[in-house]
Amino acid sequence: MSGQKLDPERAALVVIDVQEGFRKAVPSFEQIAEATAALVKGAKAVGVPIVVTEQYPKGLGTTAPEVADHLPEDLAPIEKVCFSATEAEGFDLAGRDQALVCGIEAHVCVNQTTLDLLDEGVEVHAARDAVGSRFDENREVGLAKAERAGAVITSVETALFELVGRAGTDQFKQVQKVVLEYAPNPS
Repeated sequence: MSGQKLDPERAALVVIDVQEGFRKAVPSFEQIAEATAALVKGAKAVGVPIVVTEQYPKGLGTTAPEVADHLPEDLAPIEKVCFSATEAEGFDLAGRDQALVCGIEAHVCVNQTTLDLLDEGVEVHAARDAVGSRFDENREVGLAKAERAGAVITSVETALFELVGRAGTDQFKQVQKVVLEYAPNPS
């Protein structure tokens, strides 16, 4: 089933560890936070469930405000110390069999979550412009490994337009606004 378009009836957005503690460590942090916020806003517009994790928040802080400010009010991040979000208590895709994954770090928590989701039969799409690591080389290793394992590498804009599916609707107008406000880094 890998390689399919994202479907708002099948997909869940998985936001992995976009936390304050990474702000100074990950050079592209602002870009990742902006990209993740765009995915969150788009997911909300089309009714896609959102799962958010925080790796050891006592040490790494909470989800960055650029992202947290757009999360549904009733959504509580899942605290974890395991690298794979799938192993965290309370991790649940709400019965969805597609995951749109974003976050930090590409070669650790994003990678291990992606591999575990794939092992569970979930189709994984990783938004390249919404994934980061402290070093570009590790980001590229994480994305390449995910793709070799069967994940679809996508972008924020590609994913959001796949989820909305058509123009001329209120959802499209909301997603179009999100996309027009989002300015990806060309890397």
